[in-house]
Amino acid sequence: MKLKNLFYLFFPLIVGGIIGVLTSGSIEYSELVKPPLSPPSILFPIVWTIIYLLMGISYYLIKNNSYNNTIESIVYYAQLFVNALWSIIFFVFELRFLAIIWIILLDILVIYMIYLFYKKFKLSAYLNILYLIWILFATYLTIGIYILN
Repeated sequence: MKLKNLFYLFFPLIVGGIIGVLTSGSIEYSELVKPPLSPPSILFPIVWTIIYLLMGISYYLIKNNSYNNTIESIVYYAQLFVNALWSIIFFVFELRFLAIIWIILLDILVIYMIYLFYKKFKLSAYLNILYLIWILFATYLTIGIYILN
């Protein structure tokens, strides 16, 4: 396997790990009043690791099964950037209202990414369904935390 392919596979996991390290000192999630159905904090790194791995696999498949994937690449990296910044906005800067707007932008980008991936290589789209469900749930949590705190 080429180094470039490894990059595609593991880049989301690396980004997620860096963001996790950057935000770990400022996370006061346990102190927040949370809406119903809020999962325990231990679940977040487990789910995000799975999602980042699936995301990397899906992008790897797009890159290797599609000749022209410029727009898919732009949307993929844009959503990854928005995803990474959400944690900083929410946990480091504690800008909860901006975090709501930011995560809605992420929802839109991920839906669009899945649509684009579906048109090129369906399996790549399917691999991101868990991601979409999780960020929609995160949108609910973000709004709930903003209202309750």
